[in-house]
Amino acid sequence: MPDPALPRPAVDPEALDAAVDVLADRLRRLPESALRRGAAADGLAVARELARRAQRLERPAEEPRELPEAGVFAVGDQVAVAGHDLAQALRANPAVSRGELTGVLELIRGAG
Repeated sequence: MPDPALPRPAVDPEALDAAVDVLADRLRRLPESALRRGAAADGLAVARELARRAQRLERPAEEPRELPEAGVFAVGDQVAVAGHDLAQALRANPAVSRGELTGVLELIRGAG
């Protein structure tokens, strides 16, 4: 349960959590052939962007590190971890704009 004494974020990280879960589950269910035809590469690109945005919120003075490729069968998990990390970073940074979340949601939904 959120602490009522903490400021509420300007954006709703719950929407991000839900969208990330949908995309991650979709990627996890795909057959190997679909993953190898490009779905895994597309998913990895999304995961890398989510990780980059989370790192920029968590450590703005540092250059973001690139999420490594872990194989076609891991891409759903990579999307989930990176997306939930970003949602947590948004919760910890209540001043983040609604436009930032909108851009992330469009990225995720575009990949799905």
